[in-house]
Amino acid sequence: MFNLPEKEQEILKLWQEKNIFKKTLDKESPRGDFVFYDGPPFATGLPHYGHIVASLMKDIVPRYWTMKGFCVERRWGWDCHGLPIENIVEEEMSVKSKKDIEKIGIDKFNAACRSKVLMYAGEWRKVVERMGRWVDMDNDYKTMDRDYMESIWWVFKELWHEDLIYEGYKSMHVCPRCETTLSQSEVAEGYRDAKDVSVTVKFELVDEPGTFVLAWTTTPWTLMGNVALAIGEKISYVLVENKENKEKYILAKDLVEKIFKDRSFTPKGVQDDIRGKDLVGKKYKPLFDYYLNKNLENKENLYTIQSADFVTTEDGTGVVHIAPAFGEDDLNLGRTKNLPFIQHVGMDGRIKDEVKDFVGLEVKLKDDPVATDRKVIEFLQNKNLVFATEEYIHSYPFCWRCDSPLLNYATGSLFVKVEKIKEQALKTAKKINWVPPHLKEGRFGQWLEGARDWSISRQRFWGSVIPLWVCEKCGEKKVIGSYDELPVFKNLKNQYYLLRHGEAENNVKDILCGVIENDHYYLTENGKKQIENLMQYFKNEGINVVIHSPFIRTTETATLVVQSLGLEVTEKNDLLSEVKMGVAEGKNDDWVEANIGNLETRLKTGWPEGESIADLRQRAEKFLRETENKYDNKKILLVSHGDTIAALMAVALGKTDLEAWHNNYPEIASLQKFSQMFQATDQKFFDPHRPFIDEIILQCDKCGGKMRRVPEVMDCWFESGSMPYAQMHYPFENKEKFEANFPAEFIAEGVDQTRTWFYYTHILANGLLKTNAFKNVIANGIVLAEDGKKMSKRLRNYPDPMALMEKSGADAMRYYLCASQVMKADNLCFSEKEMKEQTGFFHTLFNVLSFYKIYENQFSGIKLLQADTKPKNTLDKWILARLYETIKKMTEKLDAYDLHAVRELPFFINDLSTWYLRRSRDRFKSSDMKDKNQAIFTLGKVLFELSKLLAPFTPFTAEYVYQELGKNCGSLKESVHLENWPMAVDEMIDQKVLDYMAMTRKIVELGLAKRAEAGIKVRQPLAKSKISAKGGSASGGKNQKSKLEDEYLNLIKDELNVKEVIFEAGDGDLSVEFDTNINDELKEEGILRELVRAINNLRKEMKLTIQNKIILEWQTDDALLSQVFNKFSDELKKSVLAEKISKTEEELEKVKINEVEIGLKIIFV
Repeated sequence: MFNLPEKEQEILKLWQEKNIFKKTLDKESPRGDFVFYDGPPFATGLPHYGHIVASLMKDIVPRYWTMKGFCVERRWGWDCHGLPIENIVEEEMSVKSKKDIEKIGIDKFNAACRSKVLMYAGEWRKVVERMGRWVDMDNDYKTMDRDYMESIWWVFKELWHEDLIYEGYKSMHVCPRCETTLSQSEVAEGYRDAKDVSVTVKFELVDEPGTFVLAWTTTPWTLMGNVALAIGEKISYVLVENKENKEKYILAKDLVEKIFKDRSFTPKGVQDDIRGKDLVGKKYKPLFDYYLNKNLENKENLYTIQSADFVTTEDGTGVVHIAPAFGEDDLNLGRTKNLPFIQHVGMDGRIKDEVKDFVGLEVKLKDDPVATDRKVIEFLQNKNLVFATEEYIHSYPFCWRCDSPLLNYATGSLFVKVEKIKEQALKTAKKINWVPPHLKEGRFGQWLEGARDWSISRQRFWGSVIPLWVCEKCGEKKVIGSYDELPVFKNLKNQYYLLRHGEAENNVKDILCGVIENDHYYLTENGKKQIENLMQYFKNEGINVVIHSPFIRTTETATLVVQSLGLEVTEKNDLLSEVKMGVAEGKNDDWVEANIGNLETRLKTGWPEGESIADLRQRAEKFLRETENKYDNKKILLVSHGDTIAALMAVALGKTDLEAWHNNYPEIASLQKFSQMFQATDQKFFDPHRPFIDEIILQCDKCGGKMRRVPEVMDCWFESGSMPYAQMHYPFENKEKFEANFPAEFIAEGVDQTRTWFYYTHILANGLLKTNAFKNVIANGIVLAEDGKKMSKRLRNYPDPMALMEKSGADAMRYYLCASQVMKADNLCFSEKEMKEQTGFFHTLFNVLSFYKIYENQFSGIKLLQADTKPKNTLDKWILARLYETIKKMTEKLDAYDLHAVRELPFFINDLSTWYLRRSRDRFKSSDMKDKNQAIFTLGKVLFELSKLLAPFTPFTAEYVYQELGKNCGSLKESVHLENWPMAVDEMIDQKVLDYMAMTRKIVELGLAKRAEAGIKVRQPLAKSKISAKGGSASGGKNQKSKLEDEYLNLIKDELNVKEVIFEAGDGDLSVEFDTNINDELKEEGILRELVRAINNLRKEMKLTIQNKIILEWQTDDALLSQVFNKFSDELKKSVLAEKISKTEEELEKVKINEVEIGLKIIFV
């Protein structure tokens, strides 16, 4: 049986050995670039099915557009900053609060965070590669990379200069555990039902002892921060007296019945209406006196009744307790009415010292969120200030990361003015194509409609810092948008251009050469052209000094430049020589990888018996010192080698070895430049993270005072939303390339990203460039366990992805996910059983391929591309029409980013196998060589085009089919993934053939059902069938016979096993009837067919192929069976591929034919 997982491993090896992915990027791309943005995941956990679904979308679409003639770069990225990493480190370090981190030291804490970023990167690579996704994980971007972070600084500065960032003080949700604010989208994702407690409390009026204003609150812990009560001026209030204790209560008239209906006492009566506005200005006694004697701003308005338009009578008492530190409406009212501000809770969620009865209590404990509320209520009950309490369940926000209850908390932050650009963002959003379409106006559109200003400050440690410095003396602010604006980078006397030599013979031959005595490698003709293409740039820049390595390839490169620029001489300098590679000298890159290690290992260990990276850096530093001393105000071109240039860039930019080799290692004939140099002090490398960046002090241009950076870091969504620019280090590098390809053609993530990555990327693009960031989006749904529950490692309620791929094949998983509703933003309950049922067509396809190979091998060098596309046989015409119909349907869907195009494939493969091939089998055995060859060519052509249709979705299966075809066809390429997508040729879609074949199959379907109903086997021939339909309509009738050509009639006869087909007009829908009288002749033919079936079953048990001939011996006493053997001997030979059929008297193994026993023996020739 065909083993798909085993075959996939072979194909993975083939792709790797032939470097097929790279070749898809390097091949000619006549339609230019297709830009796709790959959102960065965290590597702090293993990839799950949600990641796999997203990866699948990100693989299918680029594969498709690559086959359509585009170059689709696919660069992996990692999300590195923020709470997910910090929480892991906090747990390992037993950190309970921010103060603990400050005690440990931000430098140590952030170093630990950095070490955890790529914890599972290796496992991610295994899964991504095994599922067949092609993406560049070697040149990945990381949000913690210096270059990435510098682009974020640029984004921030651009928005600042556009007046789209401001400092504000607002009521926001904070996490007391993480001690930081959260964005609107982060809060929205964390809501769930929770049990809480509400309280109605009594505020006694100062001038009317015994009269209490009733106010209701769901946050008893905020009552210590109460500064006012709010009423509605237009609401009618009443005074109600308690008959038992004579207390009087003021509340909204409309709520009296609701509030008192369950009371144990009966109110004495309701007095006349009180207008809301008559209560305004009245003072009341505070519930708590902690702040009564404090020197508060606006204290004259403390504990007063104020009017507010947000007060309603929908719930509560019609009176709202106001605590400006803990609610948006409260804070706004406090500003409008000049109310005092009391914040008795710190951002850590603990009650402050001045609240002596509750000091240190957490207002919302994670394990018991209402514990402090109950203590507050108990305290007030003892003071007889509680009117009523009630437990209730409501939707409450929890921290998306640590699961702590959030607090509504007034604090300062930097905000992006989203509301200012909202109309523009809504306008540009209309340009975006969404799959599924309802997200455009639905989830995404509605979120955008309700967009509010975005808080981007986070009071944390591991993240991109906010590049804002503030003067300690005068408060002047300065935003830094690039590293060279910082005083740690010193301007050099000269400007340096670094050029790696053009392509040389050792590059082509993959030979490492770092010893001058071994150097006999010249530039290739291509290498010379590469350098010539740069000449105009050098002239425009005004290069006036050229210094080069002494190697032939660099000397030749420098000479070409000097001659073109008309300079007198080049300068040779040994300090620019190639790195000495020791034991790797004369070897190739694969040898280095296998025997020394990957890049990270080589950077640590250096080149055995050669130079270390530290040696190379020292060489680079020495060269720059000497050159700076020798030249002044020159534009100097340095012609050198990959490692040496990376070392020069590391020294100049203050980069670590890994950063420089990862981001600045030059391609052949590529350029880099710098005019500043990092001034190393205590810090060897420039690190834009805390705490190192906090130590950089600027001088105020206004007053000369010291400017220090604000302590906050960026919201991680600001980082990932800046990905389009930051992954390319825009605008510092790749400026033309970025601007020529923005916005991106395509992005894809889970549907939850409509409120996060999709949203923030769109907002930043509108703020920066006044346009959308992407043109097409696919959003997937959530993959759940089979029972509909969330997938859980603890419950083990889902199959491990790697184990599943090894068991069933990556392509099976790919098809199942791609064809499911999860690709239309709906949830999928993952079922292995369902996956197996839906992917049975793979084995159907492999069986078709196996059949084709039997006959393919009879010929040599079959040119699939030259197969006759205008055959005469109706079945050939039909399958080609179905092929091109499928191509057209799939192309239309894929052009619209509808990945359910894959659903067309099983239908086509089923048609190919169960109709075309089954009906054509006799043609493959035919003595009519012309028709036989046409059948072989047609099937080969179909399989060839089918392999291309499979390629984006099931790349392994596509490759297997293609490679199997290629074994007998010299015209194929190295891989199916280097082929073009098949053209949808309209003239090949013969609609008449398709319609007639559809009608033929419908008639057959009805006829077979009718035979089954009558209990007559299909192998038993019948005299005739009668087909009728409403008066000769398109679906059949008296004129249909003249419409259906003989080929279709013959198909109907063969399929229904009848001698004659009669058409007639009827009164109803299409129907089929049979003459069920079976005469002796028909009975004999029926027995013949039963014999053929029985003998071919024996052949199958013996694993004989169509190429294996047999001798058949038989033995029976039944007269009718004997008569059939004698009468139909020639036909039987042909049907069972027998050279000879003879009767024997031996006792043979028995089989039953229509309940009669017969002995059969097959002798393999």
